[in-house]
Amino acid sequence: MASVRHIVLVHGAWHGAWCFSALQTALDSRGVPSIAIDLPGHGASTATLTDLYGDAQYVVDTLATLRLRGVDNVVLVGHSYGGAVITQAAFIDPRIAHLVYVAAFVPQAGHSVISQLMSMPQQDVRLASAMIATDDGNSVINPELAPAAFYGSCSPEVVAAAIARLSPQPMATMTQEVTGSPHGDIPSTYVLCLRDNAVHPEHQKIIAQICNTIITLDTDHSPFISMTSATADILESIARS
Repeated sequence: MASVRHIVLVHGAWHGAWCFSALQTALDSRGVPSIAIDLPGHGASTATLTDLYGDAQYVVDTLATLRLRGVDNVVLVGHSYGGAVITQAAFIDPRIAHLVYVAAFVPQAGHSVISQLMSMPQQDVRLASAMIATDDGNSVINPELAPAAFYGSCSPEVVAAAIARLSPQPMATMTQEVTGSPHGDIPSTYVLCLRDNAVHPEHQKIIAQICNTIITLDTDHSPFISMTSATADILESIARS
């Protein structure tokens, strides 16, 4: 049997590894191994919330641990803010087979999530009103506005479970600049979501031009939940290529 690359999943802001549970089940059924990371302070992590560089280093450390177990040449997937994380991580450790950006930011060297966003024509998204800054330098999501921002194509039951697991996100992670552009040397795919209300589809169309391949899904900001099978198909194809 041909070798299948491991998928390493990196969540976006306010989320955790939990958001990929349905996707991992779908990948399991296809015989594609995957690992979902809880960035520090998110999901089940007991670590302290950190910044972009701490998040990226945690991914790098996870990849190093996987190599000790014989897992190398992985497909690294980043969702939303996770796109900046995997970009920085792959610059530090470029031994990545493929980078996949799912409705994600892909800042070039010297740019942050916010500076990439500000470089594009202004678009209105529901996330802008859902995000609430807190006095401790973090931000949280208004649970009443989260469905429209993140989960517009998902069932009410799944949405309720997801909202209950959202956690604070450090504001600094959005303004810190990545220090390299590894997608110039590592093959990359962008999964563009046409009904996204967190990262506007028109912004995604601009960002996606950085990547080698663009795949479009007619869904919301969370295709791993709303179009699980289609998302798994994309990742399986890359893992087996």
